[in-house]
Amino acid sequence: MHATLPTSVPLRSTAPVETSVSVRDLKIAYGSLTVLDKLSIDVAKGEFLVLLGPSGCGKSTLLNAIAGLMDITDGEVWISGRNVTWAEPKDRGIGMVFQSYALYPRMTVAENMSFGLRIARLPKAEIAARVDRAAKLLHLTPLLKRRPAELSGGQRQRVAIGRALVRAVDVFLFDEPLSNLDAQLRSELRIEIKKLHQSLGNTMVYVTHDQIEAMTLADRIAVMKGGVVQQLAPPQEIYSRPANRFVAGFLGSPAMTFLSGTLRGRAIDLGGGVTVPLDGYAFASPERLTGAAELGVRPEHVALVAPGAPPPSPGAHRATGTVTMIEPTGADMTLWTDIAGQPLTIRAPADLSVAVGDPVRFSLDLTRASLFDAETGARL
Repeated sequence: MHATLPTSVPLRSTAPVETSVSVRDLKIAYGSLTVLDKLSIDVAKGEFLVLLGPSGCGKSTLLNAIAGLMDITDGEVWISGRNVTWAEPKDRGIGMVFQSYALYPRMTVAENMSFGLRIARLPKAEIAARVDRAAKLLHLTPLLKRRPAELSGGQRQRVAIGRALVRAVDVFLFDEPLSNLDAQLRSELRIEIKKLHQSLGNTMVYVTHDQIEAMTLADRIAVMKGGVVQQLAPPQEIYSRPANRFVAGFLGSPAMTFLSGTLRGRAIDLGGGVTVPLDGYAFASPERLTGAAELGVRPEHVALVAPGAPPPSPGAHRATGTVTMIEPTGADMTLWTDIAGQPLTIRAPADLSVAVGDPVRFSLDLTRASLFDAETGARL
């Protein structure tokens, strides 16, 4: 449902041309429930932006607001330099792909892809050219005469993408398009979407709760929680320097380990007589060197230390523990051990000879660790 376009708000073209999608102070509320509040985000022309977060964080709501599929309470939405806040979806210059394929069962692939163009009464030659181009990009040419029942799940989703692609617009919106597929098809189609973006160079905004999709597809990721963007940055920056504890814990598999302690200058006391020096750590807030904190360490930043190994390098800290659990994952394994009585995970080679109950020595790479305020979760 859409509000009526006020006659005093024309479609304008004064936004910077390098910005493809601009959301400005967006607010969406239902009575006393505010889903998004004063949210602003700009998407550059040709950028692949991923909205990432758990269910209920507001990412699909934001995408639907950009698409014009829901009313907004306040704020503006600009697409390709036009204020489209009150424009209908068909007038926004977007193509959208949903989680559900929503294909017409009695139509062929070609008829499904061309349906919107036929409704718009485009010339037959142009419709055929657009369908042919999209089919080639998505490897659908041999399937154009088939009906949806004759296709696999991955093929159906490619048809759904093709239906958006034939619109020849500048901005494509994807709302968890791979959620209904099994793991192998997800991986295959993820590669196809990445190749598609590289080939077309169009702006793409993509919603997912899958961190692997986000890391592999995005130019930038907007990590959301409770309707608020927690961090907006390139994938590697979010992974290496998460802005807060939520972001740090949401990205990474196996997940980051959090060790509770007390900051004492440039060291953290983990209790039990274990103090970890932080000389190699780059503090985001150098003035905050006291109080309760959590040290975040990713499993791949913990290395096993062999007997007789040379002294640790600057920025590393060695400790000992006992293996309490082993999780084989194929290419490697995850070892569960402890430090100062707190659980710690280590990513180790798959061919390592180790058993539950074995003692291990390990080294923490503190130059790649993260430190968070125990109360606010902010990066220190």
